[in-house]
Amino acid sequence: MKFDNPLLFFICSIGVFNGFIASFYFLFFSTQKRVQNFLFGLLLLLLSIRIGKSVYKIFTNTTDIDYIISQIGLSACFLIGVSLFYYIKSSVKNIKIIPTKWKIHAVILVLFILVVGLIKPYLTNQEFWHKYMIHIIYGIWGGYIFLSGFLLKNIFSKVFKKEVCTTSELWLIWVFIGNVLIYSAYLVGYFYLYLVGTITFSVVFYVLLIFLLFKNNRDRVFKDIPEKYNSKKIANTEANDLKIALKKTMQEKQFYKDTDIKLKDIAKVLNISSHKLSQFLNDNLGKSFASFINEYRINEAKRLLILDSQYTIEAIGFEAGFSSKSSFYATFKKEIGVTPLEYKKQYS
Repeated sequence: MKFDNPLLFFICSIGVFNGFIASFYFLFFSTQKRVQNFLFGLLLLLLSIRIGKSVYKIFTNTTDIDYIISQIGLSACFLIGVSLFYYIKSSVKNIKIIPTKWKIHAVILVLFILVVGLIKPYLTNQEFWHKYMIHIIYGIWGGYIFLSGFLLKNIFSKVFKKEVCTTSELWLIWVFIGNVLIYSAYLVGYFYLYLVGTITFSVVFYVLLIFLLFKNNRDRVFKDIPEKYNSKKIANTEANDLKIALKKTMQEKQFYKDTDIKLKDIAKVLNISSHKLSQFLNDNLGKSFASFINEYRINEAKRLLILDSQYTIEAIGFEAGFSSKSSFYATFKKEIGVTPLEYKKQYS
């Protein structure tokens, strides 16, 4: 289906144009020479090529060069997912240098799509591309989107729990959602209206731009994250005092029995900041807040199981502070090595 509406052409092409400009900036002109910025520029470039191919196909008549451009666009599409995956992974893990295995992985994918394009060019093998390659391309793209979402599970957890997220974390969420929307739009467009994918890209591009404009600390998104707590280590004496106070508070208040307990609630009782308590748990105890709380819950569950009380196994989990039977069983088995029922039988 071809369109000749000037307004539609403008809406579709403006996102592509700005996408190319932004990708060139991050790839070649950004003053912050970071792995993350390079991968984000690559992601933008591949998306812009893919969307540009769509705009060309929608608003021009079919020619031989149209088939060549279609092959270029689909080849770029094959690499969008892996670019998103490594951009998010490098951001989450604060990677400084691209690992060799990442490069090998990318080279294999590039060689695959190039070899297929040379042996079976789109111009003379359209049936092959439509019957096989397009399904492979969209399958690979969708697979990497799924893996990217898995990398963001901890950030999504913070969002759902309404915990405070950094601008960089929110940015990754929005980039991921934007890619999901573009991918979904192209799936819909493949079966119904091809135009929807190009419009979605323009909308996503400007939503991300607006997000950055309204964030005061937006510059942190494209700069290195400082090493956590590097310059403010808690002194040993203070750490020991805090350890004693924390242990006493946990025994007296039994915060672990509250399924909705937050780090800030305990910090408030200790009269310290949430930041300092988090620093102490991570640096001095080597535990996350969740693992620290679960340790108390497991100990309480073990105590109740050994008592041979009238509580059911499920009730013991709730009494110890777990929010569900499944989380109780999974955490207990992971930490103790046996299920709660097996542990109870050992002492019955």
